[in-house]
Amino acid sequence: MSARRTWFYGLTALVVLLLALLAWNWRALNARAALGAAYGARVACSCRYVEGRDMPNCQGDKEPGMAMVSLTDHPDARAVSASVPLIASRTARYRPGWGCLLDPVR
Repeated sequence: MSARRTWFYGLTALVVLLLALLAWNWRALNARAALGAAYGARVACSCRYVEGRDMPNCQGDKEPGMAMVSLTDHPDARAVSASVPLIASRTARYRPGWGCLLDPVR
């Protein structure tokens, strides 16, 4: 067997193994992503609309391990959206007298 063919088979086996691990752990990864997005949206909304800080300052309030969570401010709606790319997203809105509340999950 040629070196090129051996390399191809090895790479194919590695890709299949990685896809199997991803499929095996998908529920746990999805749950963690949803939790991280919800937490990020709620904390950033409180930072922005309860405390009155600007959004770049609120970015620093993310906990360690939340590097994949991206935050988006929606000033017209007084809301902050947080998302983990391709997996989960949540939005928290400021409601006077209640603070920041997460939108219901659809």
